[in-house]
Amino acid sequence: MPHFLLQLDRQVFYFINHSLTNPLFEGLMPWLRNPRFWIPVYAFIIVFSIWKYKKTGIWLVVLLAITVGVADFSSATLIKNQVKRLRPCRDDALTLTITSRVACGTGYSFPSTHATDHFAMSVFLGMVYGRKWRWVWLWVLLWALLVCVAQVYVGVHYPIDVTAGALFGACIGFIFAALFKKLQPQF
Repeated sequence: MPHFLLQLDRQVFYFINHSLTNPLFEGLMPWLRNPRFWIPVYAFIIVFSIWKYKKTGIWLVVLLAITVGVADFSSATLIKNQVKRLRPCRDDALTLTITSRVACGTGYSFPSTHATDHFAMSVFLGMVYGRKWRWVWLWVLLWALLVCVAQVYVGVHYPIDVTAGALFGACIGFIFAALFKKLQPQF
């Protein structure tokens, strides 16, 4: 990575990790990045999709699960193990200045798998449900963005990690939503 880009990434990281510190974020951000926090949302998506759309809803849930599986595997296993970028909480240049709000994690940083997975889900759901309810785009993108900001705020990812993860996940979500529309053209 070019030096100027690395420096910019560290500066934006520092701004989010330090300058945005406030009591609300201190309590909320660690939760927003925790997948267990979102279980009610995941359950709602599954139950609503199957209840409202029956067999088509089952196809939707299956393709959404495949979307997340592909996003997660490709991000966490394929890309991270090739790039091998250290997390900010393991970066010697930031050791004295970083505020770690959660355990650092054992894996690499680039791309953020949380960002990849949530943007894959969000774009998939936005494309599938967006024609029926335009407002769904606002909520799914806000959900994914909150997860991304939380990753940086708690100290486990750089802004470039979450940006790359978001873009990669959005592409995966787009591909699988297009596949869903091809398999279920009546939806």
